[in-house]
Amino acid sequence: MDRRRLTAIGVMVATVGAAAAVTLPSFAGEEAAPRGGTAAPAAGDVAPEVVDAMRRDLSLSPDQVTERLATERWATGVVNELRSELGADYGGSWLGADGRTLNVAVADRAEAERVRAAGAVPKVVARGVGQLDTFKTRLDRAGGSASDAVSGWYVDIADNSLVVLARPGAEEAAWRLVDRTRVPRQAVRVDASSEEPRLLFDVRGGDPFTIDGAGRCSVGFSVVGGFVTAGHCGRVGSRTDGANGVGQGVFRASSFPGDDWAVVEVNNAWTPQPVVNDFNGGTVPVAGAQEVPVGASICRSGSTTGARCGVVQARNATVRYPEGTVTGLVRTNVCAEPGDSGGSWISGDQAQGVTSGGSGDCTRGGTTFFQPLREILDVNGLTLVTTGNTR
Repeated sequence: MDRRRLTAIGVMVATVGAAAAVTLPSFAGEEAAPRGGTAAPAAGDVAPEVVDAMRRDLSLSPDQVTERLATERWATGVVNELRSELGADYGGSWLGADGRTLNVAVADRAEAERVRAAGAVPKVVARGVGQLDTFKTRLDRAGGSASDAVSGWYVDIADNSLVVLARPGAEEAAWRLVDRTRVPRQAVRVDASSEEPRLLFDVRGGDPFTIDGAGRCSVGFSVVGGFVTAGHCGRVGSRTDGANGVGQGVFRASSFPGDDWAVVEVNNAWTPQPVVNDFNGGTVPVAGAQEVPVGASICRSGSTTGARCGVVQARNATVRYPEGTVTGLVRTNVCAEPGDSGGSWISGDQAQGVTSGGSGDCTRGGTTFFQPLREILDVNGLTLVTTGNTR
């Protein structure tokens, strides 16, 4: 069994007099494309590092990269509108494998025409996503008593089911959990999986910050007064130093397990910048934090593996690490390796979250989870530092 620990990205906030600006691939802008996603952003809107990474990891041409990003911009706007209009009948949304088709599930066949009018493809399903999330919450509440053979669960909106992951041959352990929580079996799919998620805690890597002179992690995104990172990196009161050895700040908030986020308040020697380090000699700006739908492309940058891209597979996933269960994570097929923990996830110029943990590596491929940024900002009343609000 591969028990190698996946660890931190090492994305560091710039210091005064030593511009260590933070950067990551730019994937989607704020403006929506016309319905159908036919309009493409100007070539200058997409950082070349992003194009290169997406060409490599998604097997796309430069034109396909540009087209996909434009479609994803459009899809994000359409999904936000339909989610509000459909209410309890909204069953979730996802981009097809071609990156062009936006599918929207509805629990009421009468709402299908509304979806078509918005330029998306309706899929009539048995359950709204709200009902599936309610079932998932039942598992979350009982998760502490689940068998070690169960590694996590998430809502698969395309399948309109709650997926529970169990080791091959131990699927019955997953069904026992389902039955114990009184979640109807017809709403569940049990998948055999050899995944063994573990925290991506960094003890090495580039552009790190150190915690209490010992462990090291990476900055996620700059916020007014500091930055956010992974919660397993430090506890409230832990002190941080920058890679240059200069005192940096203190953990003012931290949540793990349950969630996996932390907030570090920096001192006046450090200036949070609206960028993420691409570890390729450049930076990419952060313009906002609009969440992209399932099926959208996404990238992260790591001190060990550089910029790596893939797609969002599921939101609101629960992961059972040996150190504790974390809920509300985003599941991706992006690989990660030791040195990648706590760092930034971005789609276009929109910040998405901070690295939590995963399994596999960038030779074989893997699954990596991140803590959504929106929750960190909302819970803590933070303001993301962006290109529009830099002082």
